[in-house]
Amino acid sequence: MEFRTRVKVEKADFGVLPSDQLLLVGSCFADHIGHRFQEERFRTVVNPYGVMYNPVSVLHTIRRLSEEDRLEADVAILTLGTNHVYVLKETGEIVDNCQKRPQRLFQERQLSIEECVEALRMVVDELLQANPHTKIIFTVSPIRYAKYGFHGSQLSKATLLLAVESLLAEMAATSHPSHLYYFPAYELMNDELRDYRFYQPDMLHPSAQAVEYIWENFVEACFSPQAKKYLEEWRPVKEALAHRPFHPESPDYQAFMRKTQQQLESLQKRYPNLQGF
Repeated sequence: MEFRTRVKVEKADFGVLPSDQLLLVGSCFADHIGHRFQEERFRTVVNPYGVMYNPVSVLHTIRRLSEEDRLEADVAILTLGTNHVYVLKETGEIVDNCQKRPQRLFQERQLSIEECVEALRMVVDELLQANPHTKIIFTVSPIRYAKYGFHGSQLSKATLLLAVESLLAEMAATSHPSHLYYFPAYELMNDELRDYRFYQPDMLHPSAQAVEYIWENFVEACFSPQAKKYLEEWRPVKEALAHRPFHPESPDYQAFMRKTQQQLESLQKRYPNLQGF
């Protein structure tokens, strides 16, 4: 007997490699996944100018990196949180951060599906201009926004989902369809892990267990065989390095650490492009 619905996660047409440079931009869920990449020692940049929740703010980050000649990514993971934006009344500009300025200076509005598609299209163009081989993964954050009301939050997520779907259909007719992929983090959380035991105490954010489950699905869908093999080899070394002994001066522990150091050096030779070894 099955007691939960299971989300079928389609595999990407490409695979993340151990040597890839990764860029993650978007909502705080991008931070969660980005930090996991960093734990696994992938070369990873996460939200270099802060968390970006809407498609236009994601575009602002990509453009700023491009202007600073820092837009280097073999894989870009873009996590969309909301279609709500804040517009500076004086200029009509969508701002990424109100910087604690008075609320009266801003007007909140919602991006339409078409506006979201336009912003995301420009994101894709910028990334592929910088590197025509960049693999681009879209996700919609599963984190709900209570301040919009739960119905309003669902409408916002629906707008983002429709925008990504529209963009992928549009790009399927171009010469780069295999560069783009949608990973269903939102669906995994809301359809498969919908029990409140998978939420933090605020009942809005995924728990550590939920993030881990989503990460496991991401690895299965988006990682190359080489990257999966690397994770298997790195896991025991990571666990050994994290171990805190009661008697660090004991001969047994010293021998254990010498063996761990040898394993680490072996990994360094086989995966020289990884970060932090």
